[in-house]
Amino acid sequence: MTKPWDTTSERLLRELAPQALGVVARRFRDFASAEDAVQEAMLAAFTQWPVEGVPGNPRGWLIQVASHRMTDQVRSEIARRQRENVAARDVETVATGEIDCDTDMDPDDTLILLFLCCHPALTSSSAIALTLRAVGGLTTAEISSAFLVPEATMAQRISRAKQSIKASGVPFRSLSWQERAERLPAVLHALYLIFNEGYASSSGAHLQRLDLAREAIRLTRCAKALLSDDAEVAGLLALMLLTDARRAARTGPDEELIPLDKQDRTLWDRAEIAEGIGLLTAALSKGSVGLYQLQAAVAAIHDEAARAEDTDWPQILALYELLKRVSPSPMATLNHAIATAMVHGPARGLEMLKPLDSDVRFSGHHRLDAVRAHLLEMLGDRDDAIKHYRTAAGRTTSIPERNYLMTQAARLEEGPRGPEEKTTDP
Repeated sequence: MTKPWDTTSERLLRELAPQALGVVARRFRDFASAEDAVQEAMLAAFTQWPVEGVPGNPRGWLIQVASHRMTDQVRSEIARRQRENVAARDVETVATGEIDCDTDMDPDDTLILLFLCCHPALTSSSAIALTLRAVGGLTTAEISSAFLVPEATMAQRISRAKQSIKASGVPFRSLSWQERAERLPAVLHALYLIFNEGYASSSGAHLQRLDLAREAIRLTRCAKALLSDDAEVAGLLALMLLTDARRAARTGPDEELIPLDKQDRTLWDRAEIAEGIGLLTAALSKGSVGLYQLQAAVAAIHDEAARAEDTDWPQILALYELLKRVSPSPMATLNHAIATAMVHGPARGLEMLKPLDSDVRFSGHHRLDAVRAHLLEMLGDRDDAIKHYRTAAGRTTSIPERNYLMTQAARLEEGPRGPEEKTTDP
């Protein structure tokens, strides 16, 4: 044991957990049991490391402890079921002596785990949910928020996903290049959701979870290195960089939310913006335009505007119209309504929000009320704007977002209406 325990060590442990899970799941070819074993190893680390210090090889420590748990479990299964001799020999190979913690290591086991979670026995939505849980470390509540479904529904979905993998008989193993390419859309969606949760946390006292956002960017870089010719991988990385570039300007001294049009643009990361635009330009030149490239193009237009009033809203509106055709969703409709309001006026934007009121996935979402409040304020309907700001505040579980929305309501109540807010952070 070499290193003292601190908050950095806690972050390290959370980062290493999916890497350990990737190794143990591939080694024992049982995802559900491997996840339980890694969770037990994590609990042991939280108990022992603060007292004894962080091991010199913390990832190896987690893998070894989890593997020992798995070995004990399999031995128990053998004793109870009298498994075949070949299974017993496989277990003994792992069980005897000290485990070589470099065995079966991939250059990036977290990325490999990401692909493994997108198992052929699962639907796309179940695979992504399982990935967010195992790789992203998101809670069931955070995942359910991303999918716009009740938490109980998501808990059942994740549980069924694990059972489906086990029942399928398809091993949890390293993948061929073709298999990775087939699973790529689900992997990209999972990375996108992990980044979103890091950039705008759905709950808690902090607006941003930098560990998640940075890990999503890192893994997407790895995916791009793996599939360098894929335009959507490049588009997703560009989207993340162009969005993350605004991170330093999104909160004030007390972590209060600062909307896009009020941000100090000198704080934006110009190196990230330049890299993102370069990636996007190269991806668009390949001819096939997808979901992430379109969203990255919107982000680039915002980032290239020197002032909020310089934003090319007609171009953004055209991009959202195309996005709605390529990948229709409630969020695409919401953003399309915002862009419409900025080009054709708030009344047109409010009209476009009406279909979302009957969409069961989105009708109770706080963002719908927040955008409606914003557009009503632009229209000059102060009372209704206040009502919807308050409703949105009551529906969000993010404390910074709640505080911001309540502040907007209070501002309208306390005095003459201030300058119209012209944009919403996409």
